Amino acid sequence: MDSRTEIRDFLTSRRARITPERAGLPAYGGNRRVAGLRREEVALLAGVSVDYYTRLERGNLSGVSESVLEAIARALQLDEAERAHLFDLARAANTTPGTARTRRRPTQQVRPGVQRILDAMTQAPAYVRNGRLDVLAANQLGRAVFAPLFNASTRTPNIARFIFLDPAAQEFYVEWESLAGDTVALLRAEAGRDPYDRALSDLVGELSTRSDVFRTWWAAHNVRLHRSGTKHLHHPVVGDLTLAFESMDLTADTGLRLNAYSAEPGSPSQEALNLLASWTAAPHVRSATGQGD
Repeated sequence: MDSRTEIRDFLTSRRARITPERAGLPAYGGNRRVAGLRREEVALLAGVSVDYYTRLERGNLSGVSESVLEAIARALQLDEAERAHLFDLARAANTTPGTARTRRRPTQQVRPGVQRILDAMTQAPAYVRNGRLDVLAANQLGRAVFAPLFNASTRTPNIARFIFLDPAAQEFYVEWESLAGDTVALLRAEAGRDPYDRALSDLVGELSTRSDVFRTWWAAHNVRLHRSGTKHLHHPVVGDLTLAFESMDLTADTGLRLNAYSAEPGSPSQEALNLLASWTAAPHVRSATGQGD
C-alpha cells in the first residue's frame, strides 16, 4: 500500500467532513468550492503554515513531530481511532520496508497455553484472531456458535472474507451492514499499523476485486476501534442470539486479540448457548467433528 496516497486520502477525507461552523470558524462567502474546511483553515486551526500543512496533506509526513500530529488531530476533530491511525500512518511514512522487516512481526500462531484458556471457557464462545481477522483458534462453543464461519472455508477462517464473499453471512449476521462497515474500518486501521503486510494487501485486493460494497467502503478511509459491543446472530440450529462481546489484546502475542461472548443470564440467548454447550460437550459430537481425543 502506498504510504503517501494513504496519508493524502485520509487527511483529505477527514477535512471534507468538518464545516467551518463545526470548527468554530466564520464562513465567509456563500460559494465554497470545497466540501468542509479549506487547507488554510486547517492550517490556522493547527497553528502551522499553509505550505507546511499542504505538504502533509500531499502525503509527506517525513520528520513530522508528535506535537504537530496532535495539532492536526485536534483541528480535524479526530476521534481516538482516527488519531491512532494518523500516528500509525506517520510511523509508516518514517519507516523503510527494510526497517519494517526487522521489527517484531505480529504473531500468527496461538500458544498452547492460550488454547488451554480457550478450552476452559466452556460456557462462553471465544476465539483468537489476528489483525487481518483470521480466526487462528477457538473453543468448542465458539466453533458451534460461529459454525457458518468455520464451515465456509477449508483454509484458516477469515471474518472479512466470510462477511463479504459468502451469501450465508447476511443471514447469519442480523445487522450485516453495520458489522460489515466495522470490518472494513478494522482492516483499514490494521493497514495503517502494518502497511508492509503482504497477506493483508492480498486480502484487501481480493475483497476489492470481488465485492463492490467492500471496494466502495474501503475508499472512505474510515477507521474504528472494536473493543466491546453486542452482536445479533441468526444461528442455523438454535435461532436468534443476542451476545455481548469483549475484545482483548493478548499482550504477550503481538497483534492477537481474544474475543469472548456472553448472553444475558436467564435470556432465550442464554438458553440457546446452554443447548449448544451441552451439544458440543457430548462425546459422540466431539468425535464426529474431529474435536475428540
